[in-house]
Amino acid sequence: MKGEIIRQAQQAVLEGGKPAREVAEAIGKPYSTLLRELNPFDAQAKLGAETLLEIMRVTDNVDPLRTMAKALGFELVGVCLHARAARSRRSRLDEERDRAAESV
Repeated sequence: MKGEIIRQAQQAVLEGGKPAREVAEAIGKPYSTLLRELNPFDAQAKLGAETLLEIMRVTDNVDPLRTMAKALGFELVGVCLHARAARSRRSRLDEERDRAAESV
């Protein structure tokens, strides 16, 4: 398991649907720095949690998160589109209700 999360993040960046340079730009890292942080053989380079989160967001690849959840005894379950839409609708209704209350 050691190094698995870094390997998965590296794979998401290098073998994903977006070119690695675009991923680096989207997360605000120089390309060379990102590749160094993703190198599982560079013991001096570290991949931070915030960078990993951005990699997963930009690449739409949550394999590293799935691996972490499994290692901790959890199962990663995504939110379905229906539930996400319902939350968004509730949020809009709450905002409308707040605006109405402010105008009274």
